[in-house]
Amino acid sequence: MPFVYIVRCADGSLYTGWTTDVARRVAQHNAGHGAAYTRVRRPVTLVFCTEVADRSTAMRCENAIKKLDRTRKEHLIEEGSFCRR
Repeated sequence: MPFVYIVRCADGSLYTGWTTDVARRVAQHNAGHGAAYTRVRRPVTLVFCTEVADRSTAMRCENAIKKLDRTRKEHLIEEGSFCRR
């Protein structure tokens, strides 16, 4: 099952992505093998993760989260729910 996740970068910024293995993906980000955005903002810390039904849903949720402003993303992290199946 895929997951949508948010990591907080060392500079305090937030990065959103999706994966089927969250621990592996966070490790990739921290090793410098993740997204270009996180390479210069390491280390990253997982702050939000939710399981979704399928890849298509994961991609839609990722896109929807990326469109949120910072305040709404922080609220999402606090509440811990979005795109639940």
